[in-house]
Amino acid sequence: MEAVIDIQGLSKSFGSHEVLKDINFSVDKGEVVTIIGSSGSGKSTLLRCVNLLEKPSGGKIIFNGENILDNKHDVHQYRRNLGMVFQQFNLFNNHNVLGNCVVGQMKVLKRSKEEAEKIALKYLKVVGMDSFVNAKPRQLSGGQKQRVAIARALSMEPDVMLFDEPTSALDPEMVGEVLRVMKELAGTGLTMMIVTHEMEFAKEVSDRVVFMDKGVIAEEGPPERIFNEPTQERTKEFLKRTLKQ
Repeated sequence: MEAVIDIQGLSKSFGSHEVLKDINFSVDKGEVVTIIGSSGSGKSTLLRCVNLLEKPSGGKIIFNGENILDNKHDVHQYRRNLGMVFQQFNLFNNHNVLGNCVVGQMKVLKRSKEEAEKIALKYLKVVGMDSFVNAKPRQLSGGQKQRVAIARALSMEPDVMLFDEPTSALDPEMVGEVLRVMKELAGTGLTMMIVTHEMEFAKEVSDRVVFMDKGVIAEEGPPERIFNEPTQERTKEFLKRTLKQ
């Protein structure tokens, strides 16, 4: 398999606090990788470094064969290839659902309004939100907002989709609808990196699970092995705590 993103020796410090230490791993084309671990283990920071919302302190991020951390790379150009879905939806309140999915395409990808709307409708349909095109974000539930946020990211037709705990701000009854959409996407061959605390979901959709602890990758492997036969004490402890709940 070809690696779309290859992370080598990545580190990130905030002042004297080292949040990520010597992270090495790659994501292959079409692979679904979930990142699990306790709060504060560095999961979200890792995702934010991949998409350069945080500037890594050291290491390399090789994207399609090139290190995007050397200074000659255009960050905006690189970011176009990554779709990002946040915990807090981040929808534009002054746009309706369709507008939310169109504005980035026209601005960044220079698509015509007509083309952008056609693509937006295609992805709103995928997430089951095509009948809400004229609704404003304030009229939507949390789960609906998050599905629009996913459609908006997909409308940019990125090479990789990054999800940062996309269900953590949702009421429990809305979590399922968002996970269902993500499960369907995982089945389409989309390359996905997902930070999540939904263990059953991670077990079901992942090709590979990465367990992070205190800023390092403590263990990684196929979901059956990580969940059923973890080798590291730290992983065993974490799973015992989270699967009991």
